[in-house]
Amino acid sequence: MLLSRKQAPSLKRQLWVAFLVVPPIVFMSLFVVYPILSAFAYAFYDWQGLARGEFVGLKNFREVLFGATMAPVVWNAFLHNVYALVALMIIQNGGGFLLAWLLYKEPFGFRFHRIAVFVPVVLSTIIVGFLWKLFLNPNFGVINQALYSLGLDSWAKPWLGDSSTALGALILANAWHFVGFPTLVYLAGMQRIPPEIIEAARLDGTNEWQLLKNIVWPLVAPSTTILFTLLFIGAFNWFEIPYVMVGLDGSPFGTTDVLGLVFYRTAFGNQSASIQNFGMGSALATLLFLFIVVFASMLTLWLRRREIQF
Repeated sequence: MLLSRKQAPSLKRQLWVAFLVVPPIVFMSLFVVYPILSAFAYAFYDWQGLARGEFVGLKNFREVLFGATMAPVVWNAFLHNVYALVALMIIQNGGGFLLAWLLYKEPFGFRFHRIAVFVPVVLSTIIVGFLWKLFLNPNFGVINQALYSLGLDSWAKPWLGDSSTALGALILANAWHFVGFPTLVYLAGMQRIPPEIIEAARLDGTNEWQLLKNIVWPLVAPSTTILFTLLFIGAFNWFEIPYVMVGLDGSPFGTTDVLGLVFYRTAFGNQSASIQNFGMGSALATLLFLFIVVFASMLTLWLRRREIQF
């Protein structure tokens, strides 16, 4: 049966919409949904290498959370992820907010600085990791060399080999890599503030700190919601920088261990791994996924309410 003139454009529109929507759905199903569901299913089985054994129920989850071998490693790594989250909120997001305010005031060369501050974001994380590993090298790294040239020899350290500085060095490298992103997001939020509000506050005698705290910060609350949520997800998915800079072991002595490294070692093993169990690795991945989904959702809702209160 031939289509009427009215039906033909409608059919073309439906086919075009299907052409645009179906491939992304198929892609997401194959490479996101299916792996997540598979990992959840694998967590309920015992594994011998990559060979699936018998159904063991919640045993793998109990081992991950309370087992004598796995639990200390997992909770130690979890604390490091929490430390990274808090530190990056202060250094990365807080630093981005201050940089955005400086750029908002359009200092000399501000267009160049907008580009320069975002350049590290577009670099590969692998490149950034190796670059900072060279910077922090105890023998020829630029940081120790700069300290020697300033006469501060006692400050020079093996930054990635010292338990007291290794995790901080990773956080600093990550903050340098991504600080440009919150800077530009906050800058976009500041540029949406009507200039009359800023001018009126200055005429009322508001100082710089009061202006930032009582006017600018509340008015960029939507930007804060986006950035804090993304940072929370990124902090608990942290893997690339620690892997490149200190390796799978979380050296030295586990002080840089994070959940991403623990998952990889547990599921796929490495030269120094005392355990390699795909089931426990899948259980850890499942718990991490559920933790991120639940707490990221709660964080987003809380920050959304904060926007309304402001």
